[in-house]
Amino acid sequence: MAPEQEPLIDRLQYVIRMCVRAMAVMMIFVIIMGVVDIGWVIWQRLASPPRFILTIADMLATFGAFMAVLIAIEIFVNITIYLREEVIHIKIVIATALMAVARKVIILDQEKTEPLEIFALAVLVIATGVGYWLVQNTPSVSVRAAREDTAERPPARRDRGPGA
Repeated sequence: MAPEQEPLIDRLQYVIRMCVRAMAVMMIFVIIMGVVDIGWVIWQRLASPPRFILTIADMLATFGAFMAVLIAIEIFVNITIYLREEVIHIKIVIATALMAVARKVIILDQEKTEPLEIFALAVLVIATGVGYWLVQNTPSVSVRAAREDTAERPPARRDRGPGA
């Protein structure tokens, strides 16, 4: 019996797809709440003395909140692509990680951070950037397995993606 015809696997895959759909709905809620929180914080900062002025610290905190919402949006994109294609696109995952690292760099308080922690963060920035560069510049390989009851398997497809 081919794996596609296994009733238990079909049911389990259905449960997984329902869980992923539930995560997509919850992520939309998180994104909306993040936007509301950003608006509320900006309003509170502008309404408190000195009125209608944001300090550098206020702006950096706000940038961090914006980046958190953008990261949530990227995670939502990952979820929706998985629902459509049932494939995890590593380039988007690494781009999301790079955005999370950038957020950490933006909100980093250099006065309270140990030098070793800054060094580790620098290594993380470089490693994530190199990883993204490698994924971006490496030809993609797509392999789809043929069904067990057919003798012919499709060949692996090699292409450089949309930017090549």
